[in-house]
Amino acid sequence: MVGSGCIRGAACTCSCPHRHLCSRRLWTRGRERELPASPLITGPESVKGPGTRQFPDTMNFDENVDQAPELLVTKRGAAFALASEEVKKEATQSKNLEKSDISRKHDIDLKEIVFVIQSQSNSFHAKTAEQLKNSILKQSASLAQELPQVLLLHELSKQEGAWTILPLLPHFSVTYSRNSSWIFFCEEETRIQVPKLLETLRRYDPSKEWFLGKALHDEESTIIHHYAFSENPSVFKYPDFAAGWALSLPLVNKLTKRLKRESLKSDFTIDLKHEIALYIWDKGDGPALTPVPELCTDSMDARCATTGHSSLPLCGNPVKKEDIFVAVKTCKKFHGDRIPIVKQTWAGQASHIEYYSDHADSSIPTVDLGVPNTDRGHCGKTFAILERFLNLSHDKIAWLVIVDDDTLISIPRLQRLLSCYDADGPVLLGERYGYGLGAGGYSYVTGGGGMVFSREAVRRLLSSQCRCHSNDAPDDMVLGMCSSGLGIPVTHSPLFHQARPVDYPEAYLSHQVPVSFHKHWNIDPVKAYITWLAPGEEDEARPDAGQGVKDEL
Repeated sequence: MVGSGCIRGAACTCSCPHRHLCSRRLWTRGRERELPASPLITGPESVKGPGTRQFPDTMNFDENVDQAPELLVTKRGAAFALASEEVKKEATQSKNLEKSDISRKHDIDLKEIVFVIQSQSNSFHAKTAEQLKNSILKQSASLAQELPQVLLLHELSKQEGAWTILPLLPHFSVTYSRNSSWIFFCEEETRIQVPKLLETLRRYDPSKEWFLGKALHDEESTIIHHYAFSENPSVFKYPDFAAGWALSLPLVNKLTKRLKRESLKSDFTIDLKHEIALYIWDKGDGPALTPVPELCTDSMDARCATTGHSSLPLCGNPVKKEDIFVAVKTCKKFHGDRIPIVKQTWAGQASHIEYYSDHADSSIPTVDLGVPNTDRGHCGKTFAILERFLNLSHDKIAWLVIVDDDTLISIPRLQRLLSCYDADGPVLLGERYGYGLGAGGYSYVTGGGGMVFSREAVRRLLSSQCRCHSNDAPDDMVLGMCSSGLGIPVTHSPLFHQARPVDYPEAYLSHQVPVSFHKHWNIDPVKAYITWLAPGEEDEARPDAGQGVKDEL
């Protein structure tokens, strides 16, 4: 929900649980902002003006974000009440259709399934995806059938927004509609039993429009999903990508026609799985997600054709805590309530930690960077932190982590995770969002869940001509634009979270070992830390599948 005066990026002033809904003031009311012209930042005119890269002048949220939360829900309530009824109707129709189709088998072969692994270009992720591809092909060969196509998403297109899937549907339609029946998407960590998956898909008539997956739903309306279906959040189902999800080719073809008729909107990509489900459903004109019990994230069920790989990656030894520098953004206003929570929970896990504020306070202590506090953005402060990390006393520290003063994070889990990344290369890691990706925009690491930089990434960013156009520009988005222009890929990890634990479905978090959450709003942050992030058995240093990947790098 949004409190009065709550605006985007305000580690010091924003009390809402999700900055991008809080950002309305930054983008609207004629306050379009631009970065100075730079040869390092390029893009189509739909995203940038002549010689500049522009921030959006609008968002698809309500204009009056400063009103009380209950008013926000009420405004959306009327729209989503109708939508909820339509979803119920569609879900019933899908269930009836599924029952009629399950009664008979559809004789599809493996060659009619196109596997798309939602891979990333970072070497660790690419190797993990390659291992899954080899597993699929090896299992397929043992079935004595013609091998299926197995595609790595990051190899399909150089387009920045390829990871959002929808821009690639026309390619799938043109290339595979003649000889294929299904496009099956999965994450790099998904484990697939190919014979069981083939048997599962044979239950569904491939000549019809199907959207299959393991169903997630919101327990309560959440700011991550813009309070969609506020009167009954559980009515709308969206897929858990970790279990895999499938589109029949007739549905791919239908979506392709729509994409040709209506270009994708150039707005924010926040939770891709929910946004894809909304696009496919199309306010009732398209199919709702059909839950498939064989698509799983829990390996305990013998009928599962897929499982989600939930252990925290470890590639060799965890990174030493002495090799991680933690920068906490704060301001005088929150020295008394937020900083004590940081110190009570996770600060003791960090070997190097500094608190950056607009006021020097020796009792904490804080560092005054000479940058005035701003109501939004904090770009000036963030770039000052980057300069300090690179140029002062931290020359031997490999990693920089920048967090807000209301971020909850596990440093031991971060140490494990970073063991799988090359600190000598340019790494920018965290929860990935996108802006304008349907029209040549850019990806960025959203700041609240924590932004992780290798020293080389910081060096390249500061060596460029890319800088803040103002101290109150949105720091994470500016860094995303700069990184895009410099060819530094944004690497996504779902273990970082921009919002609170209560903003995510329990079924989604149940197969994760999270690294971070963000915001204290309306929760007990100490209890949330103890429940989700405090050291436990899952944090013990035991190598897993990541070990083999790192050995190959």
